[in-house]
Amino acid sequence: MNVPGTGAQPSGNPLEFLCVDDFLRTLVDARALKTAFELALIDHLVEHRSVGVDALGRAIGVDRTGLSLLLDLLGANHVVEERNGKVRLHPRFAAALRYRDLLETKLDFAGFTLNDFADLFTALVRNPGSGPPKGRLFELFDYRRALDPTDENYQRTRSWMRLTSTLTRYEARACMQLHDFSPYRRMLDLGGNSGELILQLCRRHSELHGTVLDLPLVCEIGMEHVLAQPEHPRITFLKADIRDDVVPGGYDLMTFKSMLHDWPEEDAERFLAKAARSLDPGGTLLIFERGPIRVGDSIPPFSMLPILLFFRSYRAPAFYIRKLEDLGFKDIECREVELDTPFFLVSARKPGAQPE
Repeated sequence: MNVPGTGAQPSGNPLEFLCVDDFLRTLVDARALKTAFELALIDHLVEHRSVGVDALGRAIGVDRTGLSLLLDLLGANHVVEERNGKVRLHPRFAAALRYRDLLETKLDFAGFTLNDFADLFTALVRNPGSGPPKGRLFELFDYRRALDPTDENYQRTRSWMRLTSTLTRYEARACMQLHDFSPYRRMLDLGGNSGELILQLCRRHSELHGTVLDLPLVCEIGMEHVLAQPEHPRITFLKADIRDDVVPGGYDLMTFKSMLHDWPEEDAERFLAKAARSLDPGGTLLIFERGPIRVGDSIPPFSMLPILLFFRSYRAPAFYIRKLEDLGFKDIECREVELDTPFFLVSARKPGAQPE
């Protein structure tokens, strides 16, 4: 049974979650939907299925004029439909609501970055060498705040981890489609955030144990994130800074999931070299990242604003393939999948035999 908003895996297409962007195409679409969540209109229709217009207005505390406009906007976006004076969720939106956590997270963060996109996009396009932008999104993703345990730093770190954890919950489905994780027993996820990728893999593979290496506050919040899950005894966290600390050995799989793009090329090269030195002989190094944004025949939806602001960060897989070749890796493979943007998975084997 699928519980709305839990990230539960539906039957059928494992990438069906991509449908949430259909309801977040414009600012007007997104704002009307967020208002519907804020007024508990969506929850009321989930609970009661079909409600008269006047009864719905009374239940959520909105007069007829306000409700009429809101329902018109939601109806045009196929969120609700009205028949014979009764309002209910549109079947397409009811299906998308199975991914409520993703839907609401994208809503919140696109809204959070609206002013950044309006104020900074020209500067980002014009001058790539002017230093880090000063917008709200870039200040939120200030990893220095994950080192010092203050109340404000915990709050900010939790905020961006909500976005990255929710995205990973669903992107992991594509990752597992592209690569067979069944042979591995001990994995290290470098910059592994809340442990969501390891959680999803451990849920699928009962013999896998995983360790997250990340900054101190990230690890503390990550431990809370997985504690209630049945897989948590197989998930550990290692507080470390990959820039300065040694990457531990004893792992037959090391992963970089949506981590390397955060760093300049010279740092990414250094992180890969550190992982290569510590990975078990015969082990696998895996990179799962967004590729460069491709705009086809339609404008990206409003929900893509946070991703568009980071457009300079996403590299082509060829960069990573060359670095792995330079490090002596074998059996290098690259697979791609189209999610909200192109993603690629590069896997490579370290020469040597696996330890017994």
